[in-house]
Amino acid sequence: MALDPDILLAIPVLVFSIVVHECAHGLAAFALGDPTAKERGRLTLNPLPHLDPIGSLVLPLVLGLLRSPVWLAWAKPVPVDAARLRQPRDHVVWVALAGPASNAVLALLFALVARLAPAAGALGTVRALAVAGVQVNCALGLFNLIPIPPLDGSWVLMRFLPLRHILMVHRFRFAGLALVAVLLAVPAFAGAVFEGPLAAVVSLCFAAVGLPADGGLS
Repeated sequence: MALDPDILLAIPVLVFSIVVHECAHGLAAFALGDPTAKERGRLTLNPLPHLDPIGSLVLPLVLGLLRSPVWLAWAKPVPVDAARLRQPRDHVVWVALAGPASNAVLALLFALVARLAPAAGALGTVRALAVAGVQVNCALGLFNLIPIPPLDGSWVLMRFLPLRHILMVHRFRFAGLALVAVLLAVPAFAGAVFEGPLAAVVSLCFAAVGLPADGGLS
């Protein structure tokens, strides 16, 4: 099966964006009093300490080759010790939201690169790479905001749950990820909950820099 050039562009962007996402969690935790990620060498843009071979490389490649409408990917979670945060109950939420926030910043930066890069010629690939960066980061940010464990959005949800419910949620972290995968495989659910909002956010990023919804590739 031939590799689609779009996949070759998207995978390095995806890996880079996942690494930044995880570093953002660690940096937020460090700023709020927990140096665990720093102590374990995870505050680095070197992808090797962050990558999960299956979740960061194999699964995105397979989904891309199969032209799946939804891509799933993950990295090794950055270690966070909530007990070392200055205000554990509140600060875990900020640590969780730092990941999607980093993807929002990256999406806007990639959109700006797409705006500045020529659409054709030798540097046309730069625009295609930047457009892929916008799409990938918007997808990562929205995906991680789904309030199902172990995704980042679940930490926001748990902030408002009683302790007994938080303990119950933690028990189903891996089942939660499987549930998300199954739900996103259902076209009606994926379209309403993920694909529609994703298209809107991508268009908003491009509109912020004066580009059409496709990033000016057409």
